[in-house]
Amino acid sequence: MAKILLVEDDNALAEVTKFGLESQGHMVQVALDGRVALDNLAINKYDVIILDWMMPGMTGIEVLSAYRKKGGKVPVLMLTAKTLLEDKEKGLDAGADDYLTKPFEHRELQARIRALLRRPTSLNGSILEVADIALDPASCTVTKGGEVLKLRPKVYSLLEFLMRHPNQVFSADAILERVWLDDAMVSTDTVRAHFKLLRKSLNLEEEGLVRTVRNRGYMLVSDERVASEAEK
Repeated sequence: MAKILLVEDDNALAEVTKFGLESQGHMVQVALDGRVALDNLAINKYDVIILDWMMPGMTGIEVLSAYRKKGGKVPVLMLTAKTLLEDKEKGLDAGADDYLTKPFEHRELQARIRALLRRPTSLNGSILEVADIALDPASCTVTKGGEVLKLRPKVYSLLEFLMRHPNQVFSADAILERVWLDDAMVSTDTVRAHFKLLRKSLNLEEEGLVRTVRNRGYMLVSDERVASEAEK
């Protein structure tokens, strides 16, 4: 299972592609334009990026160039209707790892993603640890006290976000923007429900490791002193 960022401004194609990838067990987050994609890449970690070339405002090539200049090393698969060899060279020179022209067969997309995932990469990142909980971004696995936990995809994404930003308070709206970026239909009630589910999945007390800060939002506590100051 891989965590994939799909950057595609065609909403219908994005939804179809997302559905196909998720049916294979992948976790997929959609960004409908380049600037949102870069914002998302600054916050979250992915195993593969699927990047459309032709987008309004900021093209896929511009997104890719900006990402590589900042040191981003996640494999990038370019999607485009451009078929000329010169265009392919331009994409690869900008830092793309592979190139797939539209229209494409979903089986070929799956095969190319598998090939990219087999490549060694140094950006999978270290294992995240808070208390007795460990999250491995490379395999998308979570353990508590050494026991492997099965989490729903969004619960996993929520936990990963919190573990990457411990002792920081985030409002429900801020979490919606970062974890539910691709879904305009959800509300702050969704965030509350997923925090309940997260605590239940991790067998946590209400005001323990994952904490609600009154009138401010939520946080994951790795340092009780910092947390106490944040709650004042």
